[in-house]
Amino acid sequence: MATNEGLALRHISKRYEGDAGAPVLEHVDLSIRSGEFVSIVGASGCGKSTLLRLIAGLDSSFDGEIDFDGERVVSTDLSRGIVFQDHRLFPWLDVEQNVAVALRNAPLNKHDKARAIAEHIELVGLRGYERHFPHQLSGGMAQRVAIARGLVNRPRLLLLDEPFGALDALTRSRLQSELQRIWAHERITMVLVTHDVDEAVLLSDRVVVMQAGPGRIGEIVDIPLPRPRDRSHADVTRIRDEIVARYFSEAA
Repeated sequence: MATNEGLALRHISKRYEGDAGAPVLEHVDLSIRSGEFVSIVGASGCGKSTLLRLIAGLDSSFDGEIDFDGERVVSTDLSRGIVFQDHRLFPWLDVEQNVAVALRNAPLNKHDKARAIAEHIELVGLRGYERHFPHQLSGGMAQRVAIARGLVNRPRLLLLDEPFGALDALTRSRLQSELQRIWAHERITMVLVTHDVDEAVLLSDRVVVMQAGPGRIGEIVDIPLPRPRDRSHADVTRIRDEIVARYFSEAA
């Protein structure tokens, strides 16, 4: 890929000073093309969420370099949105107001902000719920609000840290399908951290399998399947089983 397009991680290493300098990540190299959907999977403690925080610019204490679209990542930036497992909505704000929070520092006038908010609430299928408060929403609906908030600034990169991990299986399945639709519509770069190999294969162009002790990339698996994908399709199941057999059975 071109050096000034997409996401590039070069020789990333990370230690936690409070744990006697124990290594969390070691020599991670990864290139992600603009518009690509990449998932990062691995056992607990392999550093996948830590890696996502470094990409987001939430932690600058690491060795190596992270570049996004030709610029060094040194802190948070509106070009990189993030969605966490916990939706983190403000309970005293309604849906529209929670999405609007992300536009507080955006260089837009009042009219353009209102239009962007309305467009993204509709994008995640919540038109008609603008005046609802978080306690009036299901877990899946609240997470849709969080996704709308992550996208409303029109970031070029959306980072997702196990966004469906706390949801029941049926809601998670529905939101996975919704995320497929949103990615196809927006065509921005997406990086998903997940413990769910099925989810990774269903959604991704490539799956990065991380190993622990310290965290490093064990394998990168291409998913050359047409979209939209059906989780019960034989090829989806086959690739999932291959990843689990090659890595997760050894880690057990």
